[in-house]
Amino acid sequence: MARVLVVGGGIAGTAAALALRKAGQEVTVYEAHPDSAEDIGAFLTLASNGLRALAQIDASDAVNSIGFPLTLMRVVDATGAETARVPLGEAGDPLLRYRCLRRGELNAALQAEAARRGVEIVHGARLTSVEHAPDSVGGVGGPDAPGAVTAHFADGGAATGDLLLGADGLNSTVRRLTAPAVRPRYAGQHVFYGCTADAPVSDVDGTACITMTLGSAAGFGHLTSPEGETYWFARVGADEPLTADEITHAGPGHWRDLLLPLLRADPTAAAGIVAATKAPVLVTNASEIPNGAPWRSGRTLLIGDAAHAASPATGQGASMALEDAVILAKCLRDAPDLESALALHEALRRPRVEHNTTVSGNISRGVHTPRPRPSGGPPPARPADDELIGQLEWNTSLDPLDHRDHRDHRDHLD
Repeated sequence: MARVLVVGGGIAGTAAALALRKAGQEVTVYEAHPDSAEDIGAFLTLASNGLRALAQIDASDAVNSIGFPLTLMRVVDATGAETARVPLGEAGDPLLRYRCLRRGELNAALQAEAARRGVEIVHGARLTSVEHAPDSVGGVGGPDAPGAVTAHFADGGAATGDLLLGADGLNSTVRRLTAPAVRPRYAGQHVFYGCTADAPVSDVDGTACITMTLGSAAGFGHLTSPEGETYWFARVGADEPLTADEITHAGPGHWRDLLLPLLRADPTAAAGIVAATKAPVLVTNASEIPNGAPWRSGRTLLIGDAAHAASPATGQGASMALEDAVILAKCLRDAPDLESALALHEALRRPRVEHNTTVSGNISRGVHTPRPRPSGGPPPARPADDELIGQLEWNTSLDPLDHRDHRDHRDHLD
């Protein structure tokens, strides 16, 4: 059994804790925020691949109790004419239907499920440094080496384990401490998010549909919840990223007023939806981690956005993080030692996530215009879907020399 310290209690970190717990590992989550309600106003869409990962760690019920499903995507052009209708994901399976959720509610649901299963989640634990024992400097030693990796926190506390996971997002502290040369880079778009209960639109297919608008000056997407709230996003190309000062000090209506002239250039529903939005509009820069960035240092490993953040154009960030969680837990369960497990995880994950980063970055930068895909989702990623399904399937081994199944879910790294 390995003792795993997870830094970051968001989607990647909490899902990893659930998967590791199921694989028989000892795990504690350390979250810098004092509660689970980070970014409560932002929303995201989980694709079928992410929901498949959740199903493998028995978390489907926890997530399906919030948000709402999506089974269809409509695409309209700058004139408002419909150009495509695309079924979303595996709509025939209730566990694998695309789902729209508020990010904060998803975080809270996953954390509640982790706590229910006995995973300790320490809030207000802000990481300040990482210390490796001599055996772990420059490599990974034996799994039973004492004091393999120690996390130090701002309140003076510390925790020691066999492995430290950096699941702390785009601006990861773990990455800054272990790979300081790696910085997120701008991917060419400003991205806006909003929500309104007063949108002057009526989706023809009800609440199970997302409409993507390919506007002349902005990409726009909207969907309506069963309660009548319309969630929307807009992606606007720009040569330079917004500064932290611009984002922090913008007035409550600034971003809405900036967007409206761009959207009003087209006779679509987009401008009316944004004009009806009274709540503050959130904005961020589309950002990504460059491909090839290191994920491992001694006994630390980056997962999720900390390792491979992509621009939001493909809508796959959360789903890729959920895949990471399941496959890492299986690697630790199936590999003969910690070094082999981490190497196997990276070999399995890097081709797929870096393909997504490349595709998403190309879309954001306007390098090419791919045909419309579900929820702006990516073209077929590497590995192929059937290979991914096999990797995620909990009862199959990831060790190429090991053909045991794991139906009792109790195998773990010795």
